[in-house]
Amino acid sequence: MPYHRTPAFVLSILLLLPPGLLAEGGGNNIAQVSIPDGTPVQLRLIRTVSSATAKTGDALDFAVEKDVNVSGLTVVPEGSLAKGTVLSVKRRSILGIGGRLVYSVNSISLSSGETIAAHARKVAKGNSRVGRMLAGVAITGLLFLPAAPVFLLTRGTNGVALKGTELTAKIECNSEVSATGLTAAAEETVQLNDMLKNLPPRVVNRSGLEGDMVNLIFVAQQSDLEAAFIRNGWVTTDPWKPVALWHILKYRSHDTHLPMAEFYMFGRMQDFGYALPDPQAIIRRRHHIRIWKTQYTLNGVPLWAGAASYDTSLEYGKAGHLVNHTIDPNVDAERDFVGNEIAGNDAQRYVQSKNPVTEAKTTTGNAYWSDSRLLLVDLHKNPAVLAAVPNAPTLLTPAKESVQRTGN
Repeated sequence: MPYHRTPAFVLSILLLLPPGLLAEGGGNNIAQVSIPDGTPVQLRLIRTVSSATAKTGDALDFAVEKDVNVSGLTVVPEGSLAKGTVLSVKRRSILGIGGRLVYSVNSISLSSGETIAAHARKVAKGNSRVGRMLAGVAITGLLFLPAAPVFLLTRGTNGVALKGTELTAKIECNSEVSATGLTAAAEETVQLNDMLKNLPPRVVNRSGLEGDMVNLIFVAQQSDLEAAFIRNGWVTTDPWKPVALWHILKYRSHDTHLPMAEFYMFGRMQDFGYALPDPQAIIRRRHHIRIWKTQYTLNGVPLWAGAASYDTSLEYGKAGHLVNHTIDPNVDAERDFVGNEIAGNDAQRYVQSKNPVTEAKTTTGNAYWSDSRLLLVDLHKNPAVLAAVPNAPTLLTPAKESVQRTGN
């Protein structure tokens, strides 16, 4: 049989191919998949953990939020389990010192059933109340000095890692896994359905208590989002800091930037808070919304989630707070008001929540109801965006009477 020499350029091409492609006859028959060191895996915490009750060494569970794809195959599917540990706990203490919780990710389950080492570390810190303690000591010292030391017993808040807190772990070391049983990676184009699956139906307070309903989604670059609210007369609200107290004392019933309560989604406080006060009752009545940026996009444009409601009046001494707002229980009316104010009818579409909320209560006990739909508002003004969104069905529950509004 004559001897045939393989051309040099063919050998060069073969050498450049990934090793897995040379197994099982080439093509798509990859025998082994190499997962590179440092491959990111997006996770969310499955349950709330507090420095008040956690102990060092406690086991934690995380869920994988997005498929991890390597060489066109899904090696870690969405929903896979990751394991972690509480590394250290510091209880809140007197002198205004807040609690502290440190936790980590240790391993992630692969679609093959194997586990692989991974690492992420996160710290949850409670708020310090040293300033409040010192102010109490100073004021009480002027009025009645013997009582001043009592304020030294002031404690900070607990360090809390809220359910749904997002973090990114990194796979440790290059790892080889069998390609047997791995599925082909799905083409990632529209991420709206992924976001809806993982979107919390309600926001929570710092202790993890569920409150307002998530009822709006914005498709927008950050500049589009900010410009749309400011252009329509909405104002950003002040954070709860000493300067906010000064504004309240200075402007009293005319403080349009009155702070709103801090709520959490994805384990973090709102990225933006906007209000549109009623000019006839600036403090008591206002439209308001809290907005969080998600990690998802629609046709490449960021997706934002919002929780909107309408403040109708003030209430005092309820649910452990000196002053609260009560809301219009028909939160759908506020959802639709925000959409019409910000974008108009031509840039809106209802989508169905994957976790429907029809009746619930705020963190202060005010009841509200909804048809469970979310309103998607396109501020990017791209016709292809809404075309990619299926319409949700019409009302799922009968409309109920809302509180009569005045002003806006």
